[in-house]
Amino acid sequence: MAPNRTKKNKNKKGRYGVAEIKTLGNDLLSSASNINNLPLLLNFVNPSSPPHHLLESLLSLHSFFLPLLPTLPSSSSHAADAKESEHQSHFIYNAWLRSKFDELVKSLLEVLVSPRQQHEEQEAVKEVVLDTLMEFVKVANGGRFHSAIYHRFLHSIVHSESSVEFLVDLLTAKYFKYIDVRYFTLISLKKLATTLKGKRSISTERVIHNIYYTISRVPPFENSDNTSDLEMWSRSENEHKQPCGDVNADDKQVKPEKHNNSVLSAAKIAKKMKLKFTQAWLSFLRLPLPLDVYKEVLVNLHQVVIPHLSNPVMLCDFLTRSYDIGGVVSVMALSSLFILMTQYGLEYPNFYEKLYVLLVPSIFMAKHRARFFQLLDSCLKSPLLPAYLAASFAKKMSRLLLSIPPSGALVITALIHNILRRHPSINCLVHWEDQVDEGKGDKATDEATAANSDDAKVSASQKLGIDHFNYGEPNPKKSNAMRSSLWEVDTILQHYCPPVSRFALSLENDLTVRAKTSEVNVGDFSSGSYATIIGAEMSRRVKQVPLAFYKSTPSTLFSEADFAGWTFDFKDTSEIMHGSDENADKNSGKRQRVV
Repeated sequence: MAPNRTKKNKNKKGRYGVAEIKTLGNDLLSSASNINNLPLLLNFVNPSSPPHHLLESLLSLHSFFLPLLPTLPSSSSHAADAKESEHQSHFIYNAWLRSKFDELVKSLLEVLVSPRQQHEEQEAVKEVVLDTLMEFVKVANGGRFHSAIYHRFLHSIVHSESSVEFLVDLLTAKYFKYIDVRYFTLISLKKLATTLKGKRSISTERVIHNIYYTISRVPPFENSDNTSDLEMWSRSENEHKQPCGDVNADDKQVKPEKHNNSVLSAAKIAKKMKLKFTQAWLSFLRLPLPLDVYKEVLVNLHQVVIPHLSNPVMLCDFLTRSYDIGGVVSVMALSSLFILMTQYGLEYPNFYEKLYVLLVPSIFMAKHRARFFQLLDSCLKSPLLPAYLAASFAKKMSRLLLSIPPSGALVITALIHNILRRHPSINCLVHWEDQVDEGKGDKATDEATAANSDDAKVSASQKLGIDHFNYGEPNPKKSNAMRSSLWEVDTILQHYCPPVSRFALSLENDLTVRAKTSEVNVGDFSSGSYATIIGAEMSRRVKQVPLAFYKSTPSTLFSEADFAGWTFDFKDTSEIMHGSDENADKNSGKRQRVV
């Protein structure tokens, strides 16, 4: 029976053109006796309808339902609520209208997320459908924001199998400027994220992508004492004097107070925005994020999210877990974790141990290496760092000088320069002649050596020239860096790349004299490459340039003028070869006689 009914509906739809649909709508709006036109018009609101038919039908349905919505009962109401028979029949009629309105909303959501090919005509239809749906959200709840319809709308977007970028961008451009739309968006996204917690599948990853695309475009609320400038999509508390529509006198006495207590003003929403923003993001970050979303979140977290949270320290679990993963994920988490530690008092005891492990050659090929090196320089700026920790970082970076490209060598040299200048107690690593100097170190050096005593005991008979630094040790406290030296710096003084060897000369200065030296801006070298090095070399002004001019193409490698006072007797090549063969025979004969 169901297929026959569907076929009959299709045949009915085929009999109507745009003019007939317009006539059906005008008749419906002109008299209640034409209420049977309502189901006919609803049939044209579906993804398979031609755009002109859909829009014409939607225009009539929008005009019909909009003034009736405040008087319609809720979807959960029952006819038993109306005691008198007259009221009961009226209630049944309104309940039927409510069911048709619910069908309309369902059809509109199907049109919005339909996977049909996107083109200008379809996009125009979806924009009209979105505007109609948002009008219902504004009016359907007696002037208050209809959060239930809006939640169904966001649920459809998030679980859509087709691309939702156009819809979300349209919602952002037209409606996210209203503070109540942002407020209920964050509430709905928090609920949707909570329902996905613990689930892992391909469809779940798609939903997470859609949630992230939506939540990342919700503008955060900027604190402002003046809330009069905030725009509301629904009616505010001050405007909401009494419910609209045709209701009885008892309802007029009771409902205004009930509505006034539940209507949110712009001032009330502004006070809760930061909390809702925090709850929505925390619920999202608890999901099993795909790797691409994970990386994008970490890149933008310190700029887009952390400054607008009610309590940023609540992100510590997510960030420490990300920082412990290692590799590029740890590099991306470093920015946000550093902000929490320096600005919000987060304590993370193993921070420097994890940072030390990140210093590997592959970091110089990472996409976000520029930000990483700047943060690394900031993390090593504190004068309260123990000497063994500063020495371990300086030594490991100097070891990396032997295996990284020239652009990375420039960054490492800048970092070592700043470390040596900030921590005079480790300058002994630059000039360490023999093991006798080991016992004459300053107090800080002795303390650091004592800390490494378990793994750093060297017998007196051990030979000179052995580097006691353990490059593979992940714990900087056990690396024996204070018993080593920065001999790698002397190696790069003969580097094949001139900018590297020239820059390394700065490390030969006495960096303990702070008045005569200055720190190097790591940001000037952090994003370098072969192209930037070549560009800088080509733009250098050289005072003396070796040049060679020839009036004619030279026929020999050297001319007689190159060897003044010398004369050369050129022999024929064959004679020379013949003479060499005879000499070889004589020598061989002599060797035989000797034997």
